[in-house]
Amino acid sequence: MDAVWIGALVPKRWAKRAVTRNAIKRQIYTLGEAFASRWPVAGHVVRLRSGFDRKQFVSATSDALKLAVRLELQQLYERADAVAPASAASAATPPARAAEPRP
Repeated sequence: MDAVWIGALVPKRWAKRAVTRNAIKRQIYTLGEAFASRWPVAGHVVRLRSGFDRKQFVSATSDALKLAVRLELQQLYERADAVAPASAASAATPPARAAEPRP
């Protein structure tokens, strides 16, 4: 694997309608491509852990839902961006192994 992979998990539990889940996944992939160049080569998964209120976001294609998802993803990706250099450096250097005596 020589590229950054981005995965999206949007459970039906948190987004009941398929059109809403697909809209959220598109946001994850689109915004993820902008940040991926700064992340270490690995697989990264974004998982929706809480729901979007259907009373507040009536339509899955509403601008309000798109904006809320985009803002939350930007915060998440910026936080991951701040952690990525430290984890990339530790991943590049393999951990030291204790020498085992040979019989």
